[in-house]
Amino acid sequence: MEAEIQRINEYNDPRFSPAVLRQHGAFLVNGVPCEVEVTGPDCAVVRGEAREFYPQLIEDFRFYAEHISRFYDAKGNLLAGFPPVERFPVKLSDIQPSQFYVDKDKLAAVRSFITEPEDVVIPVMVQDGRYVSLDGHTRLAAALDAGFHQVFAFLTKGGDCILAFAGEARKRGVYDPSGLKRVSHEEYQTVWNQFCDDFLKQLP
Repeated sequence: MEAEIQRINEYNDPRFSPAVLRQHGAFLVNGVPCEVEVTGPDCAVVRGEAREFYPQLIEDFRFYAEHISRFYDAKGNLLAGFPPVERFPVKLSDIQPSQFYVDKDKLAAVRSFITEPEDVVIPVMVQDGRYVSLDGHTRLAAALDAGFHQVFAFLTKGGDCILAFAGEARKRGVYDPSGLKRVSHEEYQTVWNQFCDDFLKQLP
């Protein structure tokens, strides 16, 4: 039986630790709070009472963080291991975003755990000799703010949908992470989330 898993995207929720909320590793599994906290470059700790659904929770988490390949429970026991993902350095100027807005609240949260370029690992695909970022745009903005010139990436499968968003970003003058526009959390809900809903309906 599959669980109903909901990712928490807020930053003030007393059911979860602040560090996990900032990492977007807070989930409700059939209504039960569970945490996935990244503790190293490729590993994370899973906590919560819905242990029987940990495999599904890990699968859902890796949708957002494919480079995390080892998962442990709170006692240090290995829960799941996956083939390591090859990561490589990439210049920020060589990354084409597939998004054009960044939530200022989320950016402030992300800044709290980014201290070096190795902390920024994003999924990319290749188009016309450039890397297109599938996710991690807030981390890219945080990297810029920290003065980094490069971050780390790993290749993954994208698709026509991502390329369509990247094309729309270019139409709006966003050719690298420096073009990402920072907006308030409230504005983000409209200018980005609503845009995505409308744009996806237009795609074939």
